[in-house]
Amino acid sequence: MTDEAPGHPLDLAGYSERTRAAWRHFARGVADRMPKGLYARALLILILPIVLLQSVIAYFFMERHWQLVTFRLSAAVVQDVGAVMDAYNLNPRPENREALRRIAQRRLGLDVELLPGEALPPPLPKPFFSLLDVALTRELTAQIQRPFWIDTVGRSNLVEIRVQLDGAVLRVITHRNSAYASNSHIFLVWMMGTSMVLLAVAVAFLRNQIRPILRLAGAAQDFGKGRETDFRPHGAREVRQAGYAFIEMRRRIERAIEQRTAMLNGVSHDLRTILTRFKLSLALMEEGAETEALRKDVEEMQRMLEDYLAFARGDMGESAAPTDMRALLEDLKADAERHGHTTRINFNGDPTVTVRPDAFKRCLANLVGNAQRHGDRIAIEAARDQRFLTIHVDDDGPGIPLENREDVFRPFFRLDEARNQDEGGTGLGLAIARDIARSHGGDVSLSDGPMGGLRASVRVPV
Repeated sequence: MTDEAPGHPLDLAGYSERTRAAWRHFARGVADRMPKGLYARALLILILPIVLLQSVIAYFFMERHWQLVTFRLSAAVVQDVGAVMDAYNLNPRPENREALRRIAQRRLGLDVELLPGEALPPPLPKPFFSLLDVALTRELTAQIQRPFWIDTVGRSNLVEIRVQLDGAVLRVITHRNSAYASNSHIFLVWMMGTSMVLLAVAVAFLRNQIRPILRLAGAAQDFGKGRETDFRPHGAREVRQAGYAFIEMRRRIERAIEQRTAMLNGVSHDLRTILTRFKLSLALMEEGAETEALRKDVEEMQRMLEDYLAFARGDMGESAAPTDMRALLEDLKADAERHGHTTRINFNGDPTVTVRPDAFKRCLANLVGNAQRHGDRIAIEAARDQRFLTIHVDDDGPGIPLENREDVFRPFFRLDEARNQDEGGTGLGLAIARDIARSHGGDVSLSDGPMGGLRASVRVPV
């Protein structure tokens, strides 16, 4: 084998692929840390430009403009100090010092004092963030060209400068604002205050724009759960368009459901009429083995017809209403006990839940019916919290193998093992139960039960 030379196209392709993979990983990490809600993302879209704008303004205005102003003020102070030095050098006699001090105080705003025979103090530690210290040091070095000492932090409102002269030290004290633009806090207060006001206004307007979208989402969820809702579009033009489209879609779905329900009711009426004729004919016939077999076939046909119609209809024509779950479960318990099965119920939480009563009872009845066919003892546990209603139906039957627990929810699927979900039936019981649960925004799942059999769990939002 020969090594690939550097710069080979394969190396470039591999490098490009690694770069894209790294970029995708970085982008995915950023996306995972970003807020997921539209309101939070819109706020971020508003806040980031304001923060960037303020940062740019703070850098270019505060750092550049105030830096320039500070250097110019410092240069003016150093020029005044140089003028005092020149006046002293022209007439260094002692009687001239008092006149020099008065002129500096009156005309230049400087407190001047000559310290004969003294030396400069040791240098002070340089402050880490002091634009004034840097500006004075640079200007004194450029204009005075003599040894000097400055103190910009010892007294907050004053600046002290000492310059080494021939045989004396010139000490100059001036106000800090004479050499430094000290009104930066005013700019920051106005900038931050204005930004907070604008941000509050933006948040208020944004909240009003997000509210119609949330109402539209709530109306869609209520419609999916079969709940009546009075929804009228509000908000921006695009949101209103989406709202009107939702209303029109809801009307089309309701018309389709009404047409399908009417058709199924017609089919059901016709087929039930024929079954009724069969029953009347059997009632007029003499009792015997053949009539008993025919009667069982007719009953089986009627039960299968009811299952087919229930599955095709989906129980979508019923409206949701507050329902007492404890009373509903008590009815199921009484029915199971009439068939000779020991049944117990345990309910925790508020029993009133908004569901489609007949449809939800059919969902639970299918699960309890399966437990009756394959077990002797049944336990029903229900719990309602702030978000969900959860109901477990346990039995002591043979259970369902793990690999078949999703297959049994398929319509017309029949399990040929020890536990047949629809023994003697159509294979629609669990399919109907899951369809009803999902129409309420929930689901049905199967797992191993604490009684040694199967646990069927229904979980719907409240």
